[in-house]
Amino acid sequence: MLRYFSVLFLLVLWHCKPPDPYANYTWHALEVTATAYNSLSSQTDGDPHITAFGDSLVPGLPYIAVSRDLLKMGLKHNTPVKIEGLDQIYVVKDKMHSRWKHHIDIYMGLDVKAARAWGRKKIAISYGIPAAD
Repeated sequence: MLRYFSVLFLLVLWHCKPPDPYANYTWHALEVTATAYNSLSSQTDGDPHITAFGDSLVPGLPYIAVSRDLLKMGLKHNTPVKIEGLDQIYVVKDKMHSRWKHHIDIYMGLDVKAARAWGRKKIAISYGIPAAD
């Protein structure tokens, strides 16, 4: 009997998915230029682990910086972003110098080789805006 309930419990858990935190978002597509950056003082203004929004960067977490024109389009602080070719949802945690337009910078922690391997490319992104209730 205990075995039956254990199997039933496992089947219920297997079919239950955690709620999608972005289920009530409207997604907007956009083409941007994407580069990558690291937490190095040579690549930043000031403290390489603090963003322009004042957040602390943690290597390994999916963060991006966006050009200021994208901020005006809705890619504000903490906006979720899906990036073509990458599996995770990234979060806007930094903003770039005003000279950049239609540009994102993908945070790659201290992995300079990965950032160089990424290079510079035109890609599609989708960014989520909370739907009005």
